[in-house]
Amino acid sequence: MISAPFSSTAKPNPSRFRRARARVLLAAGVLPVLAATLAPSPAAADFRLCNRSSSRVGIALGYKDGNSWATEGWWNIGANSCETLLRGDLVARYYYVYAIDYDLGGEWSGKAYMCTREKEFTIRGIADCLARGYDRTGFFEVDTQEQKSWTVQLTEPQRSAAPAPGDGRATPPAPPKKP
Repeated sequence: MISAPFSSTAKPNPSRFRRARARVLLAAGVLPVLAATLAPSPAAADFRLCNRSSSRVGIALGYKDGNSWATEGWWNIGANSCETLLRGDLVARYYYVYAIDYDLGGEWSGKAYMCTREKEFTIRGIADCLARGYDRTGFFEVDTQEQKSWTVQLTEPQRSAAPAPGDGRATPPAPPKKP
């Protein structure tokens, strides 16, 4: 391509500058979006719970927070849907879950007792729940096998299946049916 000689005394061509400025602005807007799209994204490492039942469920979660225990609740998860309960890399091997079936009654529970309450909560410590004004609730243990992310699948009895080793899922016992 041959270009015209440039002189500082020559009169500038306004349409040429507008086109050049438009190209610069276009590149400035498109390149970051393109770079973000093509850049490898880090894998999400979270603690998720999938409700594979036909009911709405309420979830409480217990975990080690530094040197003490904490429990949190309630996440309300619709039938056949998932929710991220903790975001980021998991820092503990064991987490504890309690779930209640809002529609049919019943619960997914275990023998690890921690504190809960009926309303939304974050409770530090798991000792003396009743004396501190909380409920004492049995949670089931989830062994994440020190993975950075984990998904728990809550299932109904007829769909219950044991997870394959190392597949990153835990299937708790199904809740008892209400008489």
